[in-house]
Amino acid sequence: MCGRATGADDVVQDAVERVWRSIAALDPDLGFRSWFLRAVANTARNERRSRSRRAALTLRAAGRREPAPTDPSDDAIRDHERRLVVDALNALARDDRLVIALRHIEQLSEAEVAVVLGCPVGTVKSRTSRALQRLRDRIGADDA
Repeated sequence: MCGRATGADDVVQDAVERVWRSIAALDPDLGFRSWFLRAVANTARNERRSRSRRAALTLRAAGRREPAPTDPSDDAIRDHERRLVVDALNALARDDRLVIALRHIEQLSEAEVAVVLGCPVGTVKSRTSRALQRLRDRIGADDA
């Protein structure tokens, strides 16, 4: 959800602080896990937006382009495949990244994802299917 591994711990810590401050607002019918993961998703989205704005301001101020990220690895093929998937995920729309992350990375059930997203289970199924197809298409286009 953050677009990069570094900073994910900070996002979770910020979400824990937010949840702690607003624990009284917890709806017992929805359950803590879904409520907490919604807070994490919102915090991650906000952090990514802020980071993007700060990066754009920094680039404008410096008057230069951002250097290409380097990620040294002993296994170049595995590193390439990992970057291909991560880049393809990051190229997807926010809603697509969110449903894939909740369903396949966090391994929530479709019902739990529905609670986190605030939509019906059928909508989660269709969004997940379409998001995965767009990811497959994106990976195929990048690989070619």
